[in-house]
Amino acid sequence: MIKIYPYESLGAANHGWLNAHHHFSFAEYRNPDRVHFGNLRVINDDIIAAKNGFPPHPHQDMEIITYVRSGAITHKDSMGNEGRTEAGDVQVMSAGTGVTHSEFNFEDEATTLYQIWIFPNKQRVTPRWDAMQFPKEVVRDKLKLLVSGRDEDKDKALFIHQDAAIYGGRIEKGSKVTQEIKYQAYILASRGEVTINDMKLKQGDGAEITEVTQFEITANTDAEVLVIDVP
Repeated sequence: MIKIYPYESLGAANHGWLNAHHHFSFAEYRNPDRVHFGNLRVINDDIIAAKNGFPPHPHQDMEIITYVRSGAITHKDSMGNEGRTEAGDVQVMSAGTGVTHSEFNFEDEATTLYQIWIFPNKQRVTPRWDAMQFPKEVVRDKLKLLVSGRDEDKDKALFIHQDAAIYGGRIEKGSKVTQEIKYQAYILASRGEVTINDMKLKQGDGAEITEVTQFEITANTDAEVLVIDVP
């Protein structure tokens, strides 16, 4: 079963320096029908203006993943970590017992990114942060594994405390990839237009996929997609 959530239907909040669209209830956007999808709690599609960002703020007991779509974001936290994550790359933070961090766009252009929160399967873990660069070439047969907490994916991707996985990649127009999932998936059309089985997603749309173990992604234009497989 596939259910599409058009970009225009998402919760929206424009703060000037931040233009955010929420796939699930977040901050002042409250939708009792859109609180979470399994252990997936937050997906924010953010546009952060140049020379602006999130000041230091705390988190606890949450796996926080940031996928940068364009521009770059600079992370700094109370553990002493600092790093710049560029377009196409990913950073993760296990908030655990508690951490304070800031996310700032020091670039001369706006930065666009997805901020993803997943409930952890372990509470009160030691906080940690990590980031990784991923190859930018287009994918052929399957999406790249970006993030995972599964034993079989150890050392293959950025680690999170959850039996979940995030896949992503750029697909050329006319190409198809087959994606297998363990539980249920939330798909993000980051760029371009794709067809998931027989359902079309345009840029910015999201879709829930349940009751299947694999599906086909066809790029109707040059496209970029993320697939979040969560229990």
